[in-house]
Amino acid sequence: MQRLLSWCIALGVGGFLGLGACSRASSSSETRAAPAAAKTESASTTTVAAIGKPAPDFELRDLEGHPVRLSQFRGKTVVLEWFNPECPFVRASHTKGSLKGFAEKVTDKGTVWLAINSGAPGKQGHGVETNLAGVRKYGLKHPVLIDESGEVGRSYDARHTPHMYVVDDKGVLVYRGAIDNSPDGEGESPKGGPLVNYVESALADLSAGRPVKTADTEAYGCSVKYASK
Repeated sequence: MQRLLSWCIALGVGGFLGLGACSRASSSSETRAAPAAAKTESASTTTVAAIGKPAPDFELRDLEGHPVRLSQFRGKTVVLEWFNPECPFVRASHTKGSLKGFAEKVTDKGTVWLAINSGAPGKQGHGVETNLAGVRKYGLKHPVLIDESGEVGRSYDARHTPHMYVVDDKGVLVYRGAIDNSPDGEGESPKGGPLVNYVESALADLSAGRPVKTADTEAYGCSVKYASK
Protein backbone atom coordinates (compact mmCIF):
# COMPACT_ATOMS: atom_id res chain seq x y z
CA MET A 1 0.00 0.00 0.00
CA GLN A 2 2.88 2.40 0.90
CA ARG A 3 4.68 1.64 -2.38
CA LEU A 4 1.45 2.24 -4.34
CA LEU A 5 0.96 5.63 -2.63
CA SER A 6 4.57 6.65 -3.30
CA TRP A 7 4.14 5.79 -6.98
CA CYS A 8 0.98 7.90 -7.18
CA ILE A 9 2.68 10.90 -5.55
CA ALA A 10 5.62 10.55 -7.90
CA LEU A 11 3.30 11.17 -10.81
CA GLY A 12 3.02 14.78 -9.62
CA VAL A 13 0.47 17.21 -10.96
CA GLY A 14 0.32 15.48 -14.31
CA GLY A 15 -0.65 12.29 -12.55
CA PHE A 16 -3.60 13.81 -10.68
CA LEU A 17 -6.08 11.48 -12.36
CA GLY A 18 -3.89 8.55 -11.50
CA LEU A 19 -3.85 9.64 -7.84
CA GLY A 20 -7.66 9.77 -7.88
CA ALA A 21 -7.75 6.30 -9.33
CA CYS A 22 -5.41 5.06 -6.62
CA SER A 23 -7.63 6.60 -3.93
CA ARG A 24 -10.69 4.98 -5.44
CA ALA A 25 -8.95 1.62 -5.64
CA SER A 26 -7.90 1.87 -2.01
CA SER A 27 -11.32 2.86 -0.66
CA SER A 28 -13.07 0.30 -2.88
CA SER A 29 -10.96 -2.46 -1.39
CA GLU A 30 -11.83 -1.35 2.14
CA THR A 31 -15.55 -1.14 1.26
CA ARG A 32 -15.59 -4.71 -0.02
CA ALA A 33 -14.03 -6.01 3.18
CA ALA A 34 -16.71 -4.59 5.51
CA PRO A 35 -19.74 -6.61 4.32
CA ALA A 36 -17.76 -9.85 4.60
CA ALA A 37 -17.06 -9.14 8.27
CA ALA A 38 -20.69 -8.22 8.91
CA LYS A 39 -21.91 -11.37 7.19
CA THR A 40 -19.60 -13.54 9.30
CA GLU A 41 -20.80 -11.87 12.50
CA SER A 42 -24.45 -12.32 11.52
CA ALA A 43 -23.96 -16.00 10.66
CA SER A 44 -22.26 -16.66 13.98
CA THR A 45 -25.00 -15.09 16.09
CA THR A 46 -28.17 -16.22 14.29
CA THR A 47 -29.79 -19.57 15.04
CA VAL A 48 -32.12 -20.88 12.37
CA ALA A 49 -35.12 -22.94 13.49
CA ALA A 50 -35.04 -26.66 12.70
CA ILE A 51 -37.46 -29.46 13.53
CA GLY A 52 -36.23 -31.48 16.50
CA LYS A 53 -33.91 -28.69 17.67
CA PRO A 54 -34.39 -26.03 20.35
CA ALA A 55 -36.58 -23.23 19.00
CA PRO A 56 -34.63 -19.95 18.74
CA ASP A 57 -35.39 -17.81 21.77
CA PHE A 58 -36.55 -14.24 21.25
CA GLU A 59 -37.95 -11.25 23.08
CA LEU A 60 -40.52 -8.98 21.42
CA ARG A 61 -43.01 -6.42 22.66
CA ASP A 62 -46.75 -6.87 22.55
CA LEU A 63 -49.21 -4.20 21.43
CA GLU A 64 -49.13 -2.60 24.88
CA GLY A 65 -45.34 -2.42 24.88
CA HIS A 66 -44.77 -5.27 27.31
CA PRO A 67 -41.78 -7.55 26.63
CA VAL A 68 -42.59 -11.19 25.94
CA ARG A 69 -39.85 -13.83 25.80
CA LEU A 70 -40.35 -17.31 24.37
CA SER A 71 -38.25 -18.97 27.08
CA GLN A 72 -40.51 -17.62 29.83
CA PHE A 73 -43.03 -20.28 28.76
CA ARG A 74 -40.68 -23.23 29.18
CA GLY A 75 -42.70 -26.12 30.57
CA LYS A 76 -45.68 -25.29 28.36
CA THR A 77 -46.49 -26.01 24.73
CA VAL A 78 -46.32 -22.86 22.60
CA VAL A 79 -47.93 -22.16 19.24
CA LEU A 80 -46.43 -19.38 17.10
CA GLU A 81 -48.56 -17.86 14.36
CA TRP A 82 -47.05 -15.44 11.83
CA PHE A 83 -49.71 -12.78 11.51
CA ASN A 84 -50.78 -9.95 9.22
CA PRO A 85 -54.27 -8.65 10.01
CA GLU A 86 -54.73 -7.33 6.47
CA CYS A 87 -53.68 -10.50 4.64
CA PRO A 88 -56.69 -12.10 2.86
CA PHE A 89 -55.59 -15.60 3.91
CA VAL A 90 -55.33 -14.55 7.56
CA ARG A 91 -58.73 -12.93 7.31
CA ALA A 92 -60.29 -16.02 5.72
CA SER A 93 -58.69 -18.41 8.20
CA HIS A 94 -59.73 -16.34 11.23
CA THR A 95 -63.31 -15.75 10.05
CA LYS A 96 -64.16 -18.97 8.21
CA GLY A 97 -61.26 -21.41 8.35
CA SER A 98 -59.23 -23.42 10.84
CA LEU A 99 -58.00 -20.45 12.88
CA LYS A 100 -61.50 -19.26 13.76
CA GLY A 101 -61.72 -19.61 17.55
CA PHE A 102 -58.94 -22.20 17.53
CA ALA A 103 -56.39 -20.27 19.60
CA GLU A 104 -58.90 -19.63 22.38
CA LYS A 105 -59.88 -23.31 22.35
CA VAL A 106 -56.33 -24.55 22.91
CA THR A 107 -55.23 -21.80 25.29
CA ASP A 108 -58.13 -22.74 27.54
CA LYS A 109 -56.39 -26.11 27.86
CA GLY A 110 -53.04 -24.57 28.83
CA THR A 111 -51.29 -24.05 25.49
CA VAL A 112 -49.61 -20.67 24.97
CA TRP A 113 -50.39 -18.91 21.67
CA LEU A 114 -48.29 -16.03 20.37
CA ALA A 115 -48.99 -14.19 17.11
CA ILE A 116 -45.98 -12.47 15.52
CA ASN A 117 -46.10 -9.70 12.91
CA SER A 118 -42.77 -9.35 11.10
CA GLY A 119 -44.03 -6.68 8.70
CA ALA A 120 -41.77 -3.68 8.24
CA PRO A 121 -42.84 -0.03 8.58
CA GLY A 122 -44.88 1.06 5.59
CA LYS A 123 -45.83 -2.50 4.67
CA GLN A 124 -49.28 -4.09 4.66
CA GLY A 125 -50.51 -4.92 8.16
CA HIS A 126 -47.80 -2.97 10.01
CA GLY A 127 -48.42 -0.78 13.03
CA VAL A 128 -49.83 -1.08 16.52
CA GLU A 129 -53.19 0.48 15.65
CA THR A 130 -53.62 -1.76 12.61
CA ASN A 131 -52.91 -4.83 14.70
CA LEU A 132 -55.19 -3.70 17.51
CA ALA A 133 -57.95 -3.36 14.93
CA GLY A 134 -57.16 -6.92 13.80
CA VAL A 135 -57.35 -8.19 17.37
CA ARG A 136 -60.81 -6.67 17.74
CA LYS A 137 -61.96 -7.86 14.33
CA TYR A 138 -60.93 -11.47 14.87
CA GLY A 139 -61.71 -11.58 18.60
CA LEU A 140 -58.18 -12.56 19.58
CA LYS A 141 -57.36 -13.17 23.24
CA HIS A 142 -53.65 -13.95 22.83
CA PRO A 143 -50.73 -11.51 22.45
CA VAL A 144 -49.67 -10.08 19.10
CA LEU A 145 -45.94 -9.37 19.08
CA ILE A 146 -44.23 -6.82 16.85
CA ASP A 147 -41.07 -7.87 14.96
CA GLU A 148 -40.67 -4.97 12.53
CA SER A 149 -36.94 -5.64 12.03
CA GLY A 150 -37.88 -9.11 10.81
CA GLU A 151 -35.05 -10.69 12.80
CA VAL A 152 -37.27 -13.20 14.58
CA GLY A 153 -39.24 -14.05 11.46
CA ARG A 154 -36.09 -14.76 9.50
CA SER A 155 -34.66 -16.88 12.33
CA TYR A 156 -37.76 -19.10 11.95
CA ASP A 157 -37.72 -18.87 8.14
CA ALA A 158 -41.31 -17.63 8.34
CA ARG A 159 -42.46 -17.02 4.77
CA HIS A 160 -46.23 -16.69 4.87
CA THR A 161 -49.11 -15.40 6.90
CA PRO A 162 -50.31 -17.54 8.45
CA HIS A 163 -47.18 -19.65 9.05
CA MET A 164 -47.49 -21.91 12.08
CA TYR A 165 -44.96 -23.38 14.53
CA VAL A 166 -45.38 -25.62 17.57
CA VAL A 167 -42.77 -25.66 20.35
CA ASP A 168 -43.04 -28.41 22.97
CA ASP A 169 -42.71 -28.00 26.74
CA LYS A 170 -38.95 -28.60 26.52
CA GLY A 171 -38.50 -25.74 24.06
CA VAL A 172 -38.03 -27.98 21.01
CA LEU A 173 -39.60 -27.13 17.65
CA VAL A 174 -41.87 -30.04 16.71
CA TYR A 175 -44.04 -28.61 13.92
CA ARG A 176 -43.81 -25.93 11.24
CA GLY A 177 -45.92 -25.20 8.20
CA ALA A 178 -49.55 -24.59 7.26
CA ILE A 179 -52.47 -24.41 9.64
CA ASP A 180 -54.25 -27.02 7.51
CA ASN A 181 -54.41 -28.67 4.07
CA SER A 182 -56.88 -26.16 2.60
CA PRO A 183 -54.88 -23.50 0.72
CA ASP A 184 -57.95 -21.32 0.18
CA GLY A 185 -57.70 -20.41 3.88
CA GLU A 186 -61.40 -21.10 4.32
CA GLY A 187 -61.19 -24.82 5.02
CA GLU A 188 -63.44 -25.57 2.06
CA SER A 189 -60.96 -27.01 -0.44
CA PRO A 190 -58.75 -29.52 1.39
CA LYS A 191 -56.11 -31.35 -0.61
CA GLY A 192 -55.58 -35.10 -0.38
CA GLY A 193 -58.77 -35.96 1.46
CA PRO A 194 -60.70 -34.49 4.40
CA LEU A 195 -59.68 -31.28 6.15
CA VAL A 196 -56.73 -31.75 8.49
CA ASN A 197 -55.75 -29.10 11.03
CA TYR A 198 -52.03 -29.83 11.28
CA VAL A 199 -51.52 -27.77 14.42
CA GLU A 200 -54.42 -29.49 16.17
CA SER A 201 -52.96 -32.88 15.18
CA ALA A 202 -49.51 -31.90 16.48
CA LEU A 203 -50.98 -30.78 19.79
CA ALA A 204 -52.92 -34.05 20.07
CA ASP A 205 -49.74 -36.04 19.48
CA LEU A 206 -47.90 -34.08 22.19
CA SER A 207 -50.79 -34.50 24.61
CA ALA A 208 -50.72 -38.27 24.03
CA GLY A 209 -46.97 -38.40 24.60
CA ARG A 210 -46.16 -39.55 21.07
CA PRO A 211 -43.94 -38.01 18.38
CA VAL A 212 -45.62 -35.52 16.08
CA LYS A 213 -46.62 -37.57 13.03
CA THR A 214 -46.72 -34.69 10.54
CA ALA A 215 -43.94 -32.33 11.59
CA ASP A 216 -43.28 -30.29 8.46
CA THR A 217 -45.69 -29.04 5.79
CA GLU A 218 -45.70 -26.32 3.14
CA ALA A 219 -47.28 -23.13 4.44
CA TYR A 220 -49.58 -21.06 2.25
CA GLY A 221 -50.82 -17.48 2.42
CA CYS A 222 -49.47 -13.98 1.86
CA SER A 223 -45.72 -13.40 1.89
CA VAL A 224 -44.33 -12.00 5.13
CA LYS A 225 -43.81 -8.27 4.50
CA TYR A 226 -40.18 -8.03 5.55
CA ALA A 227 -38.07 -4.92 5.20
CA SER A 228 -35.96 -4.97 2.04
CA LYS A 229 -32.38 -5.94 2.64
